[in-house]
Amino acid sequence: MARELGLNPPKLGKIDNHEQEPWKLPLPLFIEQLYFERLGKTSPDNVVSIEERCRLEAAKSEARRSAKRQRAMDST
Repeated sequence: MARELGLNPPKLGKIDNHEQEPWKLPLPLFIEQLYFERLGKTSPDNVVSIEERCRLEAAKSEARRSAKRQRAMDST
């Protein structure tokens, strides 16, 4: 959810201090609330694990590279 909102997950620890500031929501609830406010739904349509997301991105970049190589070969 945080990635869909454009948040940087490694930096989310900075705002996760609900124990020091009891008026703040715990981080998971804050992200859920923000997601609902901005996108109007309670969960993402396509839930993908981090490993699966990395695998898909690697396959996509490899497909781009091979297409670029193919275009270069066709033009020469």
